[in-house]
Parts: sequence; C-alpha cells; structure tokens
Amino acid sequence: MRFTSAVASGLAAVGAAASTPNYLGFNSGSTQDDRSAKFKSDFLAEFKTAANLKNSPGDFNSVRLYTNIQAYSTEDPIQAFDAAVETETNILLGVWASGTDSIDKEVTALKKAIANHGSKLTDLVIGVNIGSEDLYRTSQTGIENESGVGAGPDTIVNFINDWKKAFKGTALADTPVGHADTWDAWTNGTNKAVIDAVDFLSVHEYPYYEGTKDNDISNAADLFETAYEKTLAVAGDKPVWVTETGWPYVGPKWERAVASVANAKKYWQDVGCKKLFNKTPTFWYTLRDANPDNTMKFAITDELSTTPRWDLSCPTTTDDDDNDDDNDNDNDNDDDDSLTSTSTSSSSKATETVKSGSDEVTSSVSKPTSSSDSSSGSATTTATATSGSDSSSSSNEEQAASTPVSGSSSETPVAAASTLKVSAVGIVAVIGGLVALF
Repeated sequence: MRFTSAVASGLAAVGAAASTPNYLGFNSGSTQDDRSAKFKSDFLAEFKTAANLKNSPGDFNSVRLYTNIQAYSTEDPIQAFDAAVETETNILLGVWASGTDSIDKEVTALKKAIANHGSKLTDLVIGVNIGSEDLYRTSQTGIENESGVGAGPDTIVNFINDWKKAFKGTALADTPVGHADTWDAWTNGTNKAVIDAVDFLSVHEYPYYEGTKDNDISNAADLFETAYEKTLAVAGDKPVWVTETGWPYVGPKWERAVASVANAKKYWQDVGCKKLFNKTPTFWYTLRDANPDNTMKFAITDELSTTPRWDLSCPTTTDDDDNDDDNDNDNDNDDDDSLTSTSTSSSSKATETVKSGSDEVTSSVSKPTSSSDSSSGSATTTATATSGSDSSSSSNEEQAASTPVSGSSSETPVAAASTLKVSAVGIVAVIGGLVALF
C-alpha cells in the first residue's frame, strides 16, 4: 500500500510536469537591422512567420520584448503590443533598466497600451523581466569586455519593487516578475538579492562564446547543461526560463566554436529539441537579426520566410545517431586573423547604437547572454552581452526585442517551472516507494 501510494505520487508529479504550460518564442527588438524603428506591420510579419515556420517542433506563438517603449519615442507604447493583440501572441514584457534611475517611462508606456487595449492586452502578458544582463555588464567580465552601462543588484531590486507598486490592484498585479541575465551573473553570490526579489529567473546561455572552455559544437550541449544546472541550483524552488540561447550561422571563429548553418542546426537539435522545447519556457535567439554591428548572425530564416535556414524538426533517436557527424568543425575558412576572436574571459564586443527616445545610453552587450536586438524606449543603447565567462554582442537587440509567448495570461512562470525539476520530484517519490516496499 505504501509502495502504491509512493508510486502514485511520483507519477502524479511527472504528470504535472508533462501538463505544465510552456512557452516557445523568439526575442524581438524595437529596431530593424538598419536601426530604423519597427512598427506594427513589422511586428505582425515577425509574429506570423514565427507561428507558421515549416516543421516547427512546437507552437512559436510567444514573444519576448526588451522594452515597453516605441523606438525613438519617449514614452509611447511599443507597437508590438498592437501586433500581439491582433495575432493573439503572448508577451514576456521587458523593462530596460540600465543607464537610468527610473522606470517611470516604461510604466507609463505600458499603462497607455493597457488603456488602449484593456484585457485584450493584459490577458496576453505571461510575465515581465525587469532588466536584461544588467548584472553581467557591471561584472568584472562585463567591464573587461567594455560591455557598457549596467545596473547593480540594488538597482534591479528597487526597480522590481517600483514595478509592483505601479501595477498593484491592476490586471497585472499577479503577473510574475523576473530578471534576465547570464548564467554566471545568477550564480554570483553578490546578486542573490535579485534572486530573492524575483518570481522566476530568465537565463541567457551561449556555449559558442565559452572560449575559455572546449566550446566545439560537439561539446555545446554539455556546456549548456552545466550552466543550466548551476542556475537551477541557485534558483531554489523558483522557475528558470531560458530567454536567450542559440548558435550563429555565420561569424568569426570563437576559439573552437565555428559559426555555420550545420552547427546552428546541430545546436537547435542538441539543446533546443533535446533539452528545452516543450519542456521549459524558451525564447530562441533569434528569428531575425537586428544588430548591424554584430558580426555573428543568428537568424533562423531570411526575410522572415516561413521556410527556415535549416530543417527545424526534431530528429528521432535513429536520425540523431545518423547525423552525429554532420556538424561543421572545419576551420579552414576561419584562418584569416581578421575573423578570429581572441577570448579572454568573454566573447566579442560587437556594439550597436540605437536611438530611442530623448535620452541616450551607451551599453555594450555581448552575445553569450544576450543576443537580442535592442533599442529601449527613451534610451540610445550600445549593448554587448555575455553568458558564461565569455561574451558576445547582443544588448541592442535585446532592448528592441520582442518575442511571442504561448499560453494564457493565467499561466504564470511559477506554474511553468522547469519540467526537469518537477520530473525529479516524481523520480524521488518513486524511489522512496521502492525503498518503503523492501
């Protein structure tokens, strides 16, 4: 009887994990790759392409944004909101938190959008990230990479509190609040106050930029898993979402990492298919590139075609075995010194300046943790993001980025906790039952 109860409990936990709502989407910035502003029609094109990608392993009907503010305005709502309402694309909101002492304009922009759309908009919101890679940019690695303006843990916590006060008693009062940063920012003990303040953690991981490790594509999945597990360990019982990850299809060699379509496909299969898709909320980097200064390109499609750069279907076990040698480790085309990055403890520092609004902020975000398009509302931003100990450029894309989210507004990040963690609970319960039986 005790054995039966334990097994039932374990199976129930596993079943709960299987039924946990998850989100699939892409990051989307507020500007184009020529730094011009995106408008409703641009976001509509993105959302429709994402939802209709050929051989997609799931419903990419979610979007992650980096700001609530329309590019080159002060506090006008980003027109991604209009497009999301029309296409019923769920939204992971973003609030740009670096280079400012207030998020009032971000709050004002969102409240204007809610006044226009009401519950048609608020029902699509699945969460909000206060900041993106701000902690990384203030870290020693971020400083060495000249990654630009960041914000410390105290600032992020204060902004989180400001956000909650601003939306207390509104339709967004119970919306989960998180922060997005690199895995090594999350595992840095000096940032624990942010973990304590959030409802969920958004992590950015780019094995391509892990130049101080064996970052060959054949080892990328292991590097990702190691970083992800370390993030889960510090998160405790809080959900961890993967809000940026990907592998470039073109770009300089990064130590052992080679950018190619074959390797981008292998990363999609080894990390996306096997570890993330339909298991944990995931926002891939990226549907289309929007950082003209970034030599690494990650877009899975050209000109927003629904026919992707590679087959997005997830392989069967047999297919996987047959394709193990398909990765591109040929460095013959990367011998030119001008295309070779020298890794210290971060990745390349491609920067981009984006004007949005009346204020200007320069921030360099390297790719390892944030490969997004960024122009955040009232700030001009040059951003470089890094994940892990190596860095790459992606903060400008992040500020302007928006990503479709799947699921309803009633489904919170807490409900969408990592399937791996929930499954582990079930396994432990089953083992406990076996022990009790004997």
